[in-house]
Amino acid sequence: MMKAILTGHTRGLGAAIAAELLARHIPVLGLARARNTDLAGRFPAMLEECALDLADGAAVAGWLAGATLGRFLDSCGAVLLINNAGTVQPVGPLATQDGTAIARAVGLNIAAPLMLAGALAAAGGPALERRILHVSSGAARNAQAGWSVYGATKAALDQHARGVALDKTPGLRICSLAPGVIDTDMQAELRASSLERFPGRDRFDALKREGGLSDAASCARRLVDYLLSEQFGQAPVADLRQLD
Repeated sequence: MMKAILTGHTRGLGAAIAAELLARHIPVLGLARARNTDLAGRFPAMLEECALDLADGAAVAGWLAGATLGRFLDSCGAVLLINNAGTVQPVGPLATQDGTAIARAVGLNIAAPLMLAGALAAAGGPALERRILHVSSGAARNAQAGWSVYGATKAALDQHARGVALDKTPGLRICSLAPGVIDTDMQAELRASSLERFPGRDRFDALKREGGLSDAASCARRLVDYLLSEQFGQAPVADLRQLD
Protein backbone atom coordinates (compact mmCIF):
# COMPACT_ATOMS: atom_id res chain seq x y z
CA MET A 1 0.00 0.00 0.00
CA MET A 2 1.16 3.53 -0.77
CA LYS A 3 0.69 6.30 1.79
CA ALA A 4 1.62 9.99 1.95
CA ILE A 5 2.84 12.39 4.62
CA LEU A 6 2.04 16.00 3.79
CA THR A 7 2.89 19.16 5.69
CA GLY A 8 0.69 22.26 5.47
CA HIS A 9 -2.35 20.34 4.19
CA THR A 10 -4.99 22.81 5.40
CA ARG A 11 -4.91 25.53 2.74
CA GLY A 12 -3.51 26.64 -0.59
CA LEU A 13 -1.37 24.23 -2.56
CA GLY A 14 -1.13 21.86 0.41
CA ALA A 15 -4.91 21.44 0.61
CA ALA A 16 -5.04 20.86 -3.14
CA ILE A 17 -2.29 18.23 -2.96
CA ALA A 18 -4.09 16.49 -0.10
CA ALA A 19 -7.34 16.43 -2.06
CA GLU A 20 -5.56 15.05 -5.13
CA LEU A 21 -3.86 12.27 -3.17
CA LEU A 22 -7.05 11.30 -1.35
CA ALA A 23 -9.01 11.26 -4.60
CA ARG A 24 -6.45 8.73 -5.87
CA HIS A 25 -7.12 6.58 -2.78
CA ILE A 26 -3.73 7.34 -1.21
CA PRO A 27 -4.10 7.71 2.60
CA VAL A 28 -2.65 10.97 3.91
CA LEU A 29 -1.08 11.90 7.24
CA GLY A 30 -1.43 15.69 7.42
CA LEU A 31 0.86 17.74 9.67
CA ALA A 32 -0.13 21.32 10.41
CA ARG A 33 -1.16 23.58 13.27
CA ALA A 34 -4.80 23.48 12.15
CA ARG A 35 -7.18 20.83 10.81
CA ASN A 36 -8.70 20.49 7.36
CA THR A 37 -12.33 19.98 8.28
CA ASP A 38 -13.48 19.84 4.65
CA LEU A 39 -11.20 16.96 3.69
CA ALA A 40 -11.73 15.22 7.01
CA GLY A 41 -15.45 15.21 6.30
CA ARG A 42 -15.02 13.98 2.72
CA PHE A 43 -12.34 11.34 3.44
CA PRO A 44 -12.81 10.31 7.09
CA ALA A 45 -11.19 6.89 6.63
CA MET A 46 -8.16 8.07 4.66
CA LEU A 47 -7.07 11.36 6.26
CA GLU A 48 -5.21 11.32 9.55
CA GLU A 49 -4.24 14.70 11.02
CA CYS A 50 -1.70 15.69 13.65
CA ALA A 51 -1.71 19.19 15.10
CA LEU A 52 1.94 20.25 15.06
CA ASP A 53 3.78 23.58 14.93
CA LEU A 54 6.39 22.74 12.31
CA ALA A 55 8.32 25.94 13.08
CA ASP A 56 9.05 24.58 16.57
CA GLY A 57 12.02 22.26 16.23
CA ALA A 58 11.57 20.80 19.71
CA ALA A 59 7.93 20.00 18.95
CA VAL A 60 8.89 18.31 15.67
CA ALA A 61 11.61 16.30 17.41
CA GLY A 62 9.14 15.25 20.10
CA TRP A 63 6.61 14.15 17.50
CA LEU A 64 9.22 12.15 15.63
CA ALA A 65 10.21 10.42 18.88
CA GLY A 66 6.62 9.25 19.32
CA ALA A 67 4.83 6.29 17.78
CA THR A 68 2.66 8.03 15.16
CA LEU A 69 5.06 7.87 12.22
CA GLY A 70 5.96 4.23 12.74
CA ARG A 71 2.34 3.25 13.15
CA PHE A 72 1.35 5.12 9.99
CA LEU A 73 4.08 3.35 8.01
CA ASP A 74 3.13 -0.10 9.31
CA SER A 75 2.32 -2.48 6.43
CA CYS A 76 3.19 0.30 3.97
CA GLY A 77 5.07 -0.65 0.79
CA ALA A 78 5.68 2.88 -0.49
CA VAL A 79 5.53 6.28 1.17
CA LEU A 80 5.52 9.81 -0.19
CA LEU A 81 6.75 12.76 1.88
CA ILE A 82 5.67 16.15 0.55
CA ASN A 83 7.32 19.00 2.46
CA ASN A 84 4.89 21.73 1.46
CA ALA A 85 4.51 23.90 4.58
CA GLY A 86 6.37 27.19 4.43
CA THR A 87 6.30 30.92 5.06
CA VAL A 88 7.37 33.92 2.98
CA GLN A 89 7.89 36.08 6.06
CA PRO A 90 9.84 38.13 6.91
CA VAL A 91 9.52 40.19 3.73
CA GLY A 92 11.69 43.29 3.46
CA PRO A 93 15.30 44.54 3.43
CA LEU A 94 17.72 42.98 5.88
CA ALA A 95 17.57 45.80 8.42
CA THR A 96 13.79 45.46 8.75
CA GLN A 97 13.72 41.71 9.36
CA ASP A 98 12.60 40.59 12.79
CA GLY A 99 14.87 38.00 14.39
CA THR A 100 12.01 35.89 15.70
CA ALA A 101 10.42 35.81 12.25
CA ILE A 102 13.75 34.72 10.74
CA ALA A 103 14.05 31.90 13.27
CA ARG A 104 10.51 30.70 12.56
CA ALA A 105 11.13 30.81 8.80
CA VAL A 106 14.29 28.73 9.15
CA GLY A 107 12.50 26.27 11.42
CA LEU A 108 9.47 25.88 9.17
CA ASN A 109 11.12 26.14 5.76
CA ILE A 110 14.35 24.22 6.45
CA ALA A 111 14.59 22.37 9.77
CA ALA A 112 11.21 20.63 9.66
CA PRO A 113 11.59 19.30 6.09
CA LEU A 114 15.10 18.03 6.79
CA MET A 115 14.04 16.41 10.07
CA LEU A 116 11.08 14.67 8.47
CA ALA A 117 13.17 13.53 5.52
CA GLY A 118 15.81 12.08 7.84
CA ALA A 119 13.23 10.27 9.94
CA LEU A 120 11.61 8.80 6.84
CA ALA A 121 14.97 7.62 5.47
CA ALA A 122 15.60 5.79 8.74
CA ALA A 123 12.10 4.30 9.04
CA GLY A 124 10.92 0.93 7.81
CA GLY A 125 12.94 -1.79 6.16
CA PRO A 126 14.92 -1.84 2.91
CA ALA A 127 11.83 -2.89 0.98
CA LEU A 128 10.04 0.39 1.76
CA GLU A 129 10.03 2.70 -1.26
CA ARG A 130 10.44 6.33 -0.24
CA ARG A 131 9.85 9.44 -2.34
CA ILE A 132 10.59 12.86 -0.86
CA LEU A 133 9.38 16.05 -2.53
CA HIS A 134 10.45 19.43 -1.19
CA VAL A 135 8.19 22.23 -2.45
CA SER A 136 10.80 24.78 -3.52
CA SER A 137 10.47 28.06 -5.40
CA GLY A 138 11.92 30.01 -8.28
CA ALA A 139 13.12 32.39 -5.55
CA ALA A 140 15.66 29.71 -4.58
CA ARG A 141 17.33 30.11 -7.97
CA ASN A 142 16.71 33.79 -8.74
CA ALA A 143 17.25 36.27 -5.91
CA GLN A 144 14.69 39.03 -5.37
CA ALA A 145 14.91 42.18 -3.26
CA GLY A 146 13.01 41.86 0.00
CA TRP A 147 12.90 38.09 -0.25
CA SER A 148 16.35 37.14 1.05
CA VAL A 149 15.15 34.86 3.86
CA TYR A 150 12.56 33.05 1.76
CA GLY A 151 14.99 32.60 -1.13
CA ALA A 152 17.75 31.37 1.18
CA THR A 153 15.50 28.82 2.88
CA LYS A 154 14.22 27.44 -0.41
CA ALA A 155 17.77 27.31 -1.79
CA ALA A 156 18.66 25.20 1.24
CA LEU A 157 16.02 22.65 0.21
CA ASP A 158 17.49 22.53 -3.30
CA GLN A 159 20.96 21.88 -1.95
CA HIS A 160 19.65 19.29 0.51
CA ALA A 161 18.04 17.35 -2.33
CA ARG A 162 21.26 17.47 -4.35
CA GLY A 163 23.26 16.11 -1.43
CA VAL A 164 20.76 13.39 -0.57
CA ALA A 165 20.69 12.25 -4.20
CA LEU A 166 24.46 11.79 -4.04
CA ASP A 167 24.02 9.53 -1.00
CA LYS A 168 22.30 7.02 -3.32
CA THR A 169 20.21 5.54 -0.50
CA PRO A 170 18.55 2.35 -1.79
CA GLY A 171 14.83 2.76 -2.35
CA LEU A 172 14.87 6.55 -1.86
CA ARG A 173 14.18 9.22 -4.48
CA ILE A 174 14.18 12.95 -3.81
CA CYS A 175 13.45 16.16 -5.70
CA SER A 176 13.20 19.81 -4.72
CA LEU A 177 10.49 21.06 -7.07
CA ALA A 178 9.49 24.64 -7.88
CA PRO A 179 5.74 24.52 -8.68
CA GLY A 180 5.41 27.92 -10.34
CA VAL A 181 3.38 30.96 -9.29
CA ILE A 182 0.08 29.79 -7.79
CA ASP A 183 -3.04 31.69 -6.80
CA THR A 184 -2.97 31.12 -3.02
CA ASP A 185 -3.10 33.06 0.24
CA MET A 186 0.69 33.33 0.08
CA GLN A 187 0.40 35.30 -3.15
CA ALA A 188 -2.21 37.56 -1.57
CA GLU A 189 0.17 38.11 1.33
CA LEU A 190 2.92 39.19 -1.05
CA ARG A 191 0.61 41.56 -2.94
CA ALA A 192 -0.28 43.16 0.38
CA SER A 193 3.39 44.02 1.01
CA SER A 194 4.58 47.56 0.47
CA LEU A 195 6.85 48.31 -2.47
CA GLU A 196 9.50 49.44 0.00
CA ARG A 197 9.57 45.96 1.53
CA PHE A 198 9.00 43.99 -1.66
CA PRO A 199 9.99 45.87 -4.83
CA GLY A 200 8.94 42.92 -6.99
CA ARG A 201 5.29 43.26 -5.96
CA ASP A 202 4.26 44.83 -9.27
CA ARG A 203 5.06 41.60 -11.11
CA PHE A 204 2.71 39.60 -8.89
CA ASP A 205 0.04 42.29 -9.11
CA ALA A 206 0.21 42.00 -12.90
CA LEU A 207 0.07 38.19 -12.83
CA LYS A 208 -3.08 38.32 -10.72
CA ARG A 209 -4.66 41.04 -12.85
CA GLU A 210 -3.86 39.30 -16.14
CA GLY A 211 -4.79 35.75 -15.06
CA GLY A 212 -1.18 34.59 -15.00
CA LEU A 213 -1.39 32.68 -11.72
CA SER A 214 -1.73 28.90 -11.79
CA ASP A 215 -4.79 27.26 -10.25
CA ALA A 216 -3.87 25.31 -7.09
CA ALA A 217 -5.90 22.23 -8.07
CA SER A 218 -4.37 21.88 -11.54
CA CYS A 219 -0.89 22.49 -10.13
CA ALA A 220 -1.47 19.81 -7.49
CA ARG A 221 -2.60 17.36 -10.15
CA ARG A 222 0.56 17.86 -12.19
CA LEU A 223 2.75 17.74 -9.08
CA VAL A 224 1.27 14.42 -7.95
CA ASP A 225 1.52 13.03 -11.50
CA TYR A 226 5.23 13.83 -11.44
CA LEU A 227 5.72 12.49 -7.92
CA LEU A 228 4.24 9.14 -8.94
CA SER A 229 6.03 8.92 -12.28
CA GLU A 230 9.19 7.00 -13.14
CA GLN A 231 10.77 10.35 -13.99
CA PHE A 232 10.63 11.50 -10.37
CA GLY A 233 14.04 11.79 -8.75
CA GLN A 234 16.03 11.61 -11.95
CA ALA A 235 16.97 15.25 -11.32
CA PRO A 236 17.27 16.39 -7.67
CA VAL A 237 16.13 19.93 -8.52
CA ALA A 238 13.36 20.66 -11.01
CA ASP A 239 10.72 23.16 -12.09
CA LEU A 240 7.19 21.87 -12.67
CA ARG A 241 6.67 24.36 -15.50
CA GLN A 242 9.54 22.79 -17.46
CA LEU A 243 8.40 19.17 -17.15
CA ASP A 244 5.69 19.22 -19.84
